[in-house]
Amino acid sequence: MKNLLIKLRGRALILASASPRRKQLLEGLDLPFSIEYNDNISEDYHPETDPYLVPLHLSELKSAGFLRKLDDSEILITADTLVFCNGAILGKPSGRENAIEILKKLSGNMHEVITGVTLRSNKLTRSFTSVTKVYFRNLSAEEITYYVDEYAPYDKAGSYGAQEWIGYVAIEKIEGSFFNVMGLPVQRLYQELNEFIADKG
Repeated sequence: MKNLLIKLRGRALILASASPRRKQLLEGLDLPFSIEYNDNISEDYHPETDPYLVPLHLSELKSAGFLRKLDDSEILITADTLVFCNGAILGKPSGRENAIEILKKLSGNMHEVITGVTLRSNKLTRSFTSVTKVYFRNLSAEEITYYVDEYAPYDKAGSYGAQEWIGYVAIEKIEGSFFNVMGLPVQRLYQELNEFIADKG
């Protein structure tokens, strides 16, 4: 397999995300890219939608709602990450009390982090999901409030960042991609981009 950097010569990757973590993760692949995104995309979904399909649905919504028509050389990357605990979606917290409530649900429990990713060019669209199981030890009320007050995880699904203090002290075990928990399954993305280009995407 040729280095993806070689295959991307003459192509332009666009990451449609405001997330600094996704930007950091994509930079780790040493692939040149730009960032453009639409802030005004509705993230609504039908209440009867299978919850485990929602991240994929939202990544496809973000792709369809991109600001402009793509050039023939461009490949658009969109993603959405959600946290699931006992079958329920735990999104971004609405405030301090909600963040504490969410972390209490994760304490001493296993949850799943699912990221839906969509790749799109003018010739091809392809989507995939990545699932990671995360196991938290039991957290005290003081630990939870310390994290929320010190780190204000209000922009994070599930009210936490695995790369922050709580990830160091709470995560006992991970099954799957750690980077997926941060918001972008970069190893899988690298593979999928290789196949996307090979299929004339």
